[in-house]
Amino acid sequence: QVQLVESGGGLVQPGGSLRLSCTASGVSGLMAMEWHRQAPGKQRELVAGVKSGRLQYYGDSVKGRFTISRDNAENTVYLQMNSLKPEDTAVYYCRANGVLRDYWGQGTQVTVSA
Repeated sequence: QVQLVESGGGLVQPGGSLRLSCTASGVSGLMAMEWHRQAPGKQRELVAGVKSGRLQYYGDSVKGRFTISRDNAENTVYLQMNSLKPEDTAVYYCRANGVLRDYWGQGTQVTVSA
């Protein structure tokens, strides 16, 4: 059974930092691993992604503030989030692009508030 387990969310003040992690188990040969987020009343959006060859890509709203990285041996993807803003508040979801299908994690809440 494939599982994606996310961790690292929480409450942080504006300007602060958080680091999210997502580990995939029960699957190998993953291609892209991505972070998406969904704020209340808004559509889910791509935050950042990294391909198996380490090529990274980012949504416009997080460029220069967030950094994605990946440990292929551990099937884990990380999202370092710096200079957080209230508009970054959302549920963050991990997505893994497998050979036959995509997999999603259960989500982790990130709240940026004073």
